[in-house]
Amino acid sequence: MTQQYPLLDKINSPADLRRLPRTQLPELCAEIRQFLLTSVSQSSGHLASGLGTVELTVALHYVYHTPEDKLVWDVGHQAYPHKILTGRKQRLHSIRQKDGLHPFPWREESEYDVLSVGHSSTSISAALGMAVAAQRQSLRQKVVSIIGDGAMTAGMAFEAMNHAGDIKPDMLVVLNDNDMSISENVGALNHHFARLLSGRFYTSLREGSKKLLSPLPHIRHFASRAEEHMKGMMAPGTIFEELGFNYIGPIDGHDVDTLVDTLSNMRSLGGPQLLHIVTQKGKGYRPAEKDPIGYHGVPKFDPTESSLPEKAPGIPSYSEIFGQWLCDTASNDKSLMAITPAMREGSGMVTFSQQYPQQYFDVAIAEQHSVTYAAGLAISGLKPVVAIYSTFLQRGYDQLIHDVALQNLDVLFAIDRAGIVGADGPTHQGAFDLSYLRCIPNMVVMAPSNEQECLDMLTTGYQHKGPAAVRYPRGAGVGLELRQGKVIEIGKAQPLTQGQNIAFLNFGTLLPEVEAAAAKFNATVVDMRFVKPLDTACLDQLMTTHSVLVTVEENVVAGGAGSAVSEYIARHKASPQVLTIGLPDEFIKHGSQGEVRAELGLDAAGIERQVNDFIKKKS
Repeated sequence: MTQQYPLLDKINSPADLRRLPRTQLPELCAEIRQFLLTSVSQSSGHLASGLGTVELTVALHYVYHTPEDKLVWDVGHQAYPHKILTGRKQRLHSIRQKDGLHPFPWREESEYDVLSVGHSSTSISAALGMAVAAQRQSLRQKVVSIIGDGAMTAGMAFEAMNHAGDIKPDMLVVLNDNDMSISENVGALNHHFARLLSGRFYTSLREGSKKLLSPLPHIRHFASRAEEHMKGMMAPGTIFEELGFNYIGPIDGHDVDTLVDTLSNMRSLGGPQLLHIVTQKGKGYRPAEKDPIGYHGVPKFDPTESSLPEKAPGIPSYSEIFGQWLCDTASNDKSLMAITPAMREGSGMVTFSQQYPQQYFDVAIAEQHSVTYAAGLAISGLKPVVAIYSTFLQRGYDQLIHDVALQNLDVLFAIDRAGIVGADGPTHQGAFDLSYLRCIPNMVVMAPSNEQECLDMLTTGYQHKGPAAVRYPRGAGVGLELRQGKVIEIGKAQPLTQGQNIAFLNFGTLLPEVEAAAAKFNATVVDMRFVKPLDTACLDQLMTTHSVLVTVEENVVAGGAGSAVSEYIARHKASPQVLTIGLPDEFIKHGSQGEVRAELGLDAAGIERQVNDFIKKKS
């Protein structure tokens, strides 16, 4: 390693980085990029985003006095170089693995991670709070938010900027724009303007002229408009200026020398500042430059090859099954409108978007808007389907209640990544949807046990008059030969095996584990299918014939499906004892889905163990 990374090996903290002469920073960037590529190709993880932020990360830690100064990363996919420079490079190979580095910036992991993240568009709000706190406490620390152009599409980012422009704290927002090429205007001349506009002479002249002209409002207004016109000819920053930010850029985000110059100037400026940089996702690794989406999150791969390893043919994932259902349904129904908040690939909608472009809407990272937009379509007689991850639907909860359920609109929510998602960790586990959905009036909430049930429930929810949700996990089904989806009776459970004394009530795709555990007890197994409405007739029968009911779900037990069963039994003063098995009252750490389920007792052995413990305690 010493021969391969002569500079990087000397850096165990940003303080070590700041001891390097500036002339060595380009060489260091090359080493970091190679280290990142080598490490992630051997371990899997997020790649293209980090390759695009190497120079920015080096410049930020070189100019700002971290950890006293605060760097607030948005989402965190791009923070691998940050982890490398902040004492974690020797553990980068463990990222996203059980007991390894967290996939995103995480406060418990490092003092350099000031905000635990995973969802987008939070950095400006958090940085604004830190900047205001620093001013109130008379601290000399600086605060920087680093946000991508994708995350900037969310309303929360503009809410924060509007507030910052009003109260004007000292803070910097770095807009990392990787969705446009670096054209001629982002060259030497533009670098000169960036240095000029961020330099002391220009800013002192600007602030001085404002004070000088303050008694003459008409002249001051004319001077302000002249300044905006001058900057408008140099940079496309009008919207940010209108929000109260001093805009600098765009500049080449891969020119570390210019970044250091500009950031050094901007560090001393007062008030809200915005630096617009242009980067290339996947920079420095040709396959990732050509396919930044494909190389966003990668499995283990050979970096000497020109492409990622092809996915072995096998059982289709639930996302793929949903995508095919969309295509099949749209072929006979032009009123279907499919909506995704920037998760086309993850939600299995690529083929649909190509075959039915007029019925496909990617609303960008705007979960709240996606839900209310669906409400507007439904009001107008169309049939919207919102494809959204469980953890992202949390962000549109108020809209789900007020704009859809309250008005009993025909909107189908296809909730992907429900339950344990694995390597992305606490911010992405779909742990809460059954709890937060079943308390909403008018909602129909379905949890399929396999891919055929998923198809049937999607069809049922689509035909249902009113809001409905189908929640399904990340990964593949059990390999059934699929038929076309059909409408099933809402609120009707499906008994599978008849046993004695103990009845297992399954909610979702843990059914194979439930059946294996139930066989040890000669127990009844019922696939409940519906969390809301519950099959109360089925429960009434089970209450009279079984002394123990065991509910199993991949959702928090607090307020979940098992809680619904317990509430029903309590209301009827029935005698069966209820054991609710699900996710504990804690945020679930990262690891593979199998590892996490085994650790939480959601595999067959764990379910059997929990039932035995329950019976022993009750006896």
